[in-house]
Amino acid sequence: MGRGRPGRDQFEQEIQHGALFVGSPETVADKIVRTKEALGLTRFGLKYGNGSLAHEHMMETIELYGSKVKPLVLEKLGDSALSGHADRTASV
Repeated sequence: MGRGRPGRDQFEQEIQHGALFVGSPETVADKIVRTKEALGLTRFGLKYGNGSLAHEHMMETIELYGSKVKPLVLEKLGDSALSGHADRTASV
């Protein structure tokens, strides 16, 4: 048997300190930057859906990631986002 469904407290804890990247584009971008800096990452991948997320919501999430989150991350990281990259297509 599995661990069951997480409670609200556990869910909130995962958002604040764990592997869930949930919130506004600014909130998600800030967490990506903190994670990259804390772990020394050169790439960052994200799963865009979880559980029973409807297809249209997953597509909206992917659109927001590309149009809002990634530009914010690149702006916040400045030149460090481009180390080893020839242009602004840095992996985020």
